[in-house]
Amino acid sequence: MSATQKPASTSTTPSHPAPAVATQAFLARPHRLFIGGQWVDALAGKSIDVFDPATGGKIASVAAGEAADIDAAVAAARAAFTGPWAKFTAAERGKLLWKLAELIERDAPLLVELEVLDNGQPLAVAQHVVNRIAPDFFRYYAGWPTKIEGATVPAAPQGRRPGEVLSFTLREPIGVVGAITPWNAPLPMLMVKLAPVLATGCTLVLKPAEHTPLTALRVAQLCAEAGVPDGVVNVVTGYGESAGAALAAHPGVDKIAFTGSTDVGRMIVKAAAGNLKKVSLELGGKSPVIVFPDAVLEQVIPGAARACFFLQGQNCMAGTRLYVHEQVHDEVVAGVAAIARGMRIGHGLDPASQFGPLISAEQRERVRGFVAAGTREGGELVCGGNAPARSGWFFEPTIFTRMHAGMTPVKSEIFGPVLCVQSFGDDDLERVASEANDTIYGLSGSVWTRDIGRALQMVRRIDSGQVSVNMHAALDPAMPFGGNKQSGWGREFGKEGLEPYLKTKGVSVAW
Repeated sequence: MSATQKPASTSTTPSHPAPAVATQAFLARPHRLFIGGQWVDALAGKSIDVFDPATGGKIASVAAGEAADIDAAVAAARAAFTGPWAKFTAAERGKLLWKLAELIERDAPLLVELEVLDNGQPLAVAQHVVNRIAPDFFRYYAGWPTKIEGATVPAAPQGRRPGEVLSFTLREPIGVVGAITPWNAPLPMLMVKLAPVLATGCTLVLKPAEHTPLTALRVAQLCAEAGVPDGVVNVVTGYGESAGAALAAHPGVDKIAFTGSTDVGRMIVKAAAGNLKKVSLELGGKSPVIVFPDAVLEQVIPGAARACFFLQGQNCMAGTRLYVHEQVHDEVVAGVAAIARGMRIGHGLDPASQFGPLISAEQRERVRGFVAAGTREGGELVCGGNAPARSGWFFEPTIFTRMHAGMTPVKSEIFGPVLCVQSFGDDDLERVASEANDTIYGLSGSVWTRDIGRALQMVRRIDSGQVSVNMHAALDPAMPFGGNKQSGWGREFGKEGLEPYLKTKGVSVAW
């Protein structure tokens, strides 16, 4: 450690407030699979232990579903799709979504604690997600079922004259959807699949990440309470290589919606080829944050820190490549480093904690390996780079300078709290954009400047599905989100988020 480095704060003690009685009761109960509206044991009788990443201690055990359980869930989803669910009107589906929003708000204290214990995120993050983001998202999609509509078309098939044929399109639900969600944001990743499924009239088999299954199981209970018919929503907890693989390859599934790593996304595409099921993918990212010398540094510095270190960097939109003009480089780096050093590391249930653990010991070792590579390849470590001496799977917020595109930490998605800083010395927009685009990913990015003309030029040049100006990761239920290049296929959020769950039928009627 250099003389300028200080260890990240570890002033939060390993102790933390105990979960509420309701949370403890939920954790202690048996956690079965939810199939066809019933809680059932996994056919093979296996289970998965769930751990609190802030302590490393076991907090629950859930059923480990496998291929046979996926078969049962898909059959239940198909029966519901062609049965009672098909009789629901668009307005009735909207009411169910609105009711789910109300139930999430009612159960917010429980859902918040489950997210914290399952994933390790700070309490304030979980509260924002559960109290605001999730209800707003379900209410946004509650308005869409009555607005899904086709169009009349001025077609003249088979030489018919105008007025002799009525041609129109129908927008229909695609059918049974298999959704596979990641561990980095369990409830939000569930909501971006579930809401459009219900809005469009599809049915769902959900396989949540084995690390973080708890909020998915609670939301399944809320779906039943809201009045969602049996079989419309099914949850099969299990491992990716068994339950997830079986779901991706299943011939009875019409579409797969996957969020996760690019490597696993490639496997999903191969598995889906058997019956040519439709696939949407929200994959990895290596988002650039570009700071011009006229930017407001009072906004840039906390914004850049938040862009990288939110969710401990376990965030596909994380701004982990920071490009700073040399005129303001030292000031920006010093400011972001001061924030990083001052972040209070601790258990998420402690309201004072600002920075939680990584999801697992394996993930911590992965991050440690990338930091070692950055040092070995010539990066200058400004702060962090170590795992605090405490229980749980923590790793300090870490900043490298003197980086370039060829270095391993710069070109790889680390999925951890590692910021790679590069400088540029002029206003050559093409060169800066070229460096920002020098990656296989294209998910998100941000530009920081007071010059709106320059900002919009950079927005055009950055090859990613989402770009923000003077902010990072500007998500809203109404704004489409998704990746270019190897960051994914399709879009979620907004009207575009309905498209992967709909199919178009052309109809011509002659008289």
